Amino acid sequence: MTQIAGTTDVYRIGTAGGVREDLEDVIWDLFAEESWALTNLSHISAEQPYHEWLTDVLTAATANRQIEGDDAAFTTQAAPTRLGNYCQISRKTFLISGTLEVSSKAGRTSELARMAMRNMRELKNEMEYALLRNQASSAGGSATARSSAGMESWMSTNEILATTTSSATTPGFSSGTVAAPTDGSTTGAFTEGSLKSALTASWSAGGMVSTILVGSSQKAAIDTFPGQATRFVNVERTSQASIVGAANVYVSSVGTHTVIMHRHIRATVALCIDPEYWAIAFLRNPFVETLAKTGDGEKRQMLAEYCLVSRNEAASAKVVACA
Repeated sequence: MTQIAGTTDVYRIGTAGGVREDLEDVIWDLFAEESWALTNLSHISAEQPYHEWLTDVLTAATANRQIEGDDAAFTTQAAPTRLGNYCQISRKTFLISGTLEVSSKAGRTSELARMAMRNMRELKNEMEYALLRNQASSAGGSATARSSAGMESWMSTNEILATTTSSATTPGFSSGTVAAPTDGSTTGAFTEGSLKSALTASWSAGGMVSTILVGSSQKAAIDTFPGQATRFVNVERTSQASIVGAANVYVSSVGTHTVIMHRHIRATVALCIDPEYWAIAFLRNPFVETLAKTGDGEKRQMLAEYCLVSRNEAASAKVVACA
């Protein structure tokens, strides 16, 4: 069959001829965001751009036997260690024209409100990225931004390397700053043995790891550890069975650890964390302010000034390896 000559159809009229658009009144957001550190770590206050704190550890235990009636002898006591991190400024800005704000829009009533929500979520996501990654600390300058050292960069004591990753180093804190880790030229496989070594090292130092943060590849490796076999969940005959092929909790000889996939953890790293020994210090808590009006539009700025506090990085550990 063919169309009869002279038929008026949608192709000839189109939108110019008055055919209304068919646009859903919703915006389907896909926000790949993370906020584990911002949600779970303690929030404290900073009073200067360079925030400092003190740490201390016990002397290793030895046999302590004394002679009866012996006079006391005194040893020089170790002073606490002074550490610090620079507060980093993270910012988001946006400008909405007055015309756009009052115009009829699909999926939202106020563009100002949508941009405020979107940018705040982006700001949190970028703060989370800085808190957990391998970023170094820096004092910055008149033309350079200050930076806060990330969690991966702090973990220098309990760094478990794959056998072919001997060239990788984590200098940690020295002379007021934290250097970024140096990756090895090659990496070995992420194994259950390397994870156990990291957990044991943390426990030996006095920590109690409760959370293991990994990317998708390291999570897949944990799911295939020998103790994790694919299982069927028993259900009633009238219900469908579920196949469980993943591990969300890992039980080791030193404790029970929740395994969490995190989009900002590097693919070659697994962070074994005792949250008690980490905090976020805010010189300025996240806030929104209206900037001076200079035209027909609304200006907004979102800003936070903060740093990661490593109360004692030896309480945590990390594994550096490929999946």
